[in-house]
Amino acid sequence: MKPDRRSSTFPFRLRPLVLALACGLTAHGAVAQTSAFDVPTLADVVVTGNYQNGVGTTDAASEGLVTRKLLQSRPTLRPAEVLEFVPGVIVSQHSGDGKANQYYLRGFNLDHGTDFATHLDGMPVNMPTHAHGQGYTDLNFLIPELLQSIHYRKGLYAAEDGDFSSAGSARLSLVDRLPKGLASVTLGERQFTRGLLAKSVALNAGTLLYALEGAYNNGPWQNPQNYRRVNGMLRYTLAEGATRHSLTAMAYTSHWHSTDQVPQRAIDSGLIGRYGAIDPTDQGKTSRYSLSWQMLKPEDDGEWTASAYFIRSRLALFSNFTYYLDNPVDGDQFEQAESRNVMGGSLSRLWKGSFGGLPSSTILGAQWRRDSLSPVGLYTAKEGVRTGVTQESRVRQNSIGLFAQNETRWLPWLRSVAGLRADRSSVDVTSNIDANSGERSAWINSPRLSLIFGPWAKSEVFLNWGYGFHSNDARGMTAKVTAKTGEAIDPAIPLVRTRGREIGFRSEWLPGLQSSVALWQLDVASELVFVGDAGETEATGASRRHGVEFNNHYVAAPWLILDADLAISQARFRHIQGDAPNAGRQVPGAVRRVLSAGATVTDLGPWFGQLQLRHFGPRPLIEDNSVRSKGSTLTYARIGYRINADTRLSLDVFNLLNRKVSDIDYYYSSRLRGEPAAGFSDIHTHPAEPRTLRVTLSTQF
Repeated sequence: MKPDRRSSTFPFRLRPLVLALACGLTAHGAVAQTSAFDVPTLADVVVTGNYQNGVGTTDAASEGLVTRKLLQSRPTLRPAEVLEFVPGVIVSQHSGDGKANQYYLRGFNLDHGTDFATHLDGMPVNMPTHAHGQGYTDLNFLIPELLQSIHYRKGLYAAEDGDFSSAGSARLSLVDRLPKGLASVTLGERQFTRGLLAKSVALNAGTLLYALEGAYNNGPWQNPQNYRRVNGMLRYTLAEGATRHSLTAMAYTSHWHSTDQVPQRAIDSGLIGRYGAIDPTDQGKTSRYSLSWQMLKPEDDGEWTASAYFIRSRLALFSNFTYYLDNPVDGDQFEQAESRNVMGGSLSRLWKGSFGGLPSSTILGAQWRRDSLSPVGLYTAKEGVRTGVTQESRVRQNSIGLFAQNETRWLPWLRSVAGLRADRSSVDVTSNIDANSGERSAWINSPRLSLIFGPWAKSEVFLNWGYGFHSNDARGMTAKVTAKTGEAIDPAIPLVRTRGREIGFRSEWLPGLQSSVALWQLDVASELVFVGDAGETEATGASRRHGVEFNNHYVAAPWLILDADLAISQARFRHIQGDAPNAGRQVPGAVRRVLSAGATVTDLGPWFGQLQLRHFGPRPLIEDNSVRSKGSTLTYARIGYRINADTRLSLDVFNLLNRKVSDIDYYYSSRLRGEPAAGFSDIHTHPAEPRTLRVTLSTQF
C-alpha cells in the first residue's frame, strides 16, 4: 500500500511584510489614471509570446497563461507533462504509462491529482471516488499538438475554482482550427512509435477539426510494458454573429503491463535489475469517451458562458505493492476497477458596468456534476485474474457549486476582487458490506478576497486570501468498518476545509523580462482520505504548508527565450502523528525544492531547439524524517531543422545526461519470497527512464 501524501507549517507572519510592500509601492506613486476596463483580461489579450503574465491581466502573482507557442516548443515524455509548464509542478510516474501520473506542487505529493484541479475545455478531469485515488487525473487522452493554452492558478483565490483546487488549478484549452493539416511520425528507442494525423476543414458555416493518434511503447523495463494507446477527436466550432459554439467528441483507449515501484533491497541484492519487476503480471486497461459543448454569447453589458459534458470511463488496474506480506501463498496482487458515467455543466453571466460610479464587473455562476459508478471496487487477484471481492460499491455522487465574484477599481492604483462560492456534495453508496452503505450530504461556503496594488512602472503587488475545500471519497463518507478486517472506524468528513493566503509581486519593468515572486501559506483542516489500495479510510491530522516561488521569463533575443523558476516549500503536520516509534510532524513525500530552467530557440534560420532542466529535491519518506529520498535532476533537449516551409525534422532526448535517479520513492513494509513473515520496511523506488531518443518527422498539408 502506498503511503499518503500530506501537509505542513508556516513559522513566519505575513502582516509586517504586507504593510512594508504596500507602503513602499504606494510611495513610489501612480503612473497613470486607468479604469478597470482599460486593463485587459486574460481572455482579451492577444498573445504572441510564451507566457502571458502581463500586468493587469491576473489577480495573483501565481496566476498566468501558457501560450501555444511555448507548448509546442518543449518535448514531453508523456502527455501529462504539459502540466510542467505550470511553474513549480513536477510530473512523474510510479507505474505503467497508461496510468495517471504522479503530481507534485507546493509541498504536496498530490498522488494522482488530489488538491490540483484540471479542466479541459469546460470538462473536469479529476475523478472523485475513483478506484485508485481521490481526484484521479488521467491526461493520457490528451493530444498535446491540439492545445491552445493553459490558464493556471496556484492557491484558492478565484471563485470559479471549487473541489480539488486548494493547491491550484489548470484550465487547458483546445484549438478550434489548424492553419494547415498536420501529419507526424515519431520513432524512438525501445520500440516507441507514434503517429498523428490532424486537419480542420470548413463545414457549412463552421469548422470541423479531426485528429487521430496511435502510440506504442515498451519502455526500458525488463518486463516490456507493451503500452498501446489510441486517441481520436472531432471538434466542430460555429460562430453565429458574435456568439461562438463548440462541440467536441473525444475517444481514448489503452492497455499496458506495469513495472511498479520495487524494494531497494531487491535491486541491491541482484534479485532484479534497476528496471526489473517483482510481479510481472501487474497490468491495466482503461478507456475514456466524452462529448462536450461550450458557448460564449457576448452582450452589450457583458457576456453569457455555458458548458455541458458527458464522460464515460472504465478502468481495470492490477497492482502488487507488498508482494507476499499479506498472502504468503498466492501473493498480494489486487485489482482496482470502476465503470463510471459523468454528466454536468456550468452557466455564468458577466456584467461590466460601474459600482457607485467606480468601474466594476460582476460574475454569477453555477456548476453541476453527477458521477454514477456501477460499480467501483477493490478485489483480490492473482496473475492478472480477479479471485475475490474485498469491497464493491455502487455510488451516486452529486456536486453543485454556486459562485459570485466582483472586481472593482477603487483608485487608479487599487482594485479588489471579492468572491464567494457555496458547494454542496451528496452521495448515495450501496456496498456489498452492509455497514458501509448509506447516504451523506454537506454544504461548505468559501469566501475569497484579493487586493491588487498598481500598476506602477509595469509592476503590481497582490494580497490574496481565501477559504477552499477538498472532498473525500464517497465510500469513506459512509464507511463504518474497514473493508479488509471489519474493524470499526469513523466515517470520513465529506468536505474538508482549507485556507490559503499569499503575498505576490509581478514586474515587467525591464524590457523583455517577466518576473514574479509569491509568498504563500496553506492550512488543511484534516488529511482524512479514502485509500483505494487498502479499501479503507486513513486519518491523519491537520497540516500547514508554506513557501516562496520565484518565476522569470526573458525574451533575450527575437530567437531566444529563457525561463527560470524556483519553488521552495515546507510541509508539516500541526501535531505529532500517532505514537509509533517513527511518529513525527514531517509530511511523507512533500517536496521542499523545485527548480526548472530552460532555453528555447525559435526561427534561428532553419534551426530550432529547446533545453530544459528540472529538479526536485529530497523528500521525507516517514514522519520523523529518519528516511529520505534523494533529489532528482533530469534534462530534456530538442534540436530541429525546418526542411522547408511545411516540413520539419526534430530529435528529442529525454534524460540527456543519463542520470540514475528516481521518479518516485516510498517507504513501507513488504515481503519477498523467502523473507520473514513480518517482511521488511524499505524504500520502494520507481526509476526515471534512462537516456531516451525520439525522432519526429512532421509535415503540414
